[in-house]
Amino acid sequence: MLRFLADESCDFSVVRGLRAAGFDVVAVVETAPGTTDERVIELARPESRVVLTEDRDFGRLVFAATHATSGVIFIRFPAGRRTELPGRILDLVQAEESRLEKSFTVVGPNRIRIRTLPG
Repeated sequence: MLRFLADESCDFSVVRGLRAAGFDVVAVVETAPGTTDERVIELARPESRVVLTEDRDFGRLVFAATHATSGVIFIRFPAGRRTELPGRILDLVQAEESRLEKSFTVVGPNRIRIRTLPG
């Protein structure tokens, strides 16, 4: 079963939804508020946690700066569709769990793109 590290930018409803479904989710806002994005990736790696974030800087860190990661789920949901967010992420994890590790996944209300990371 995948384990997650939720960046401070991740809507906490996602954390609650995944936890309610039995997933192990550590939330940076609870354990290390103010942590830099680079440090979030470092914290996730030893426990093979997939990072949950709404911060587009993680794309730069993973692809341009080539930080090693166990995976990233980048959430892009507009304000008017936020109520759908926890269910959408849970559906994604349940349907694609085996593909999410070692991938950079972009999730929107109407689209999911999963890109396997090199290495």
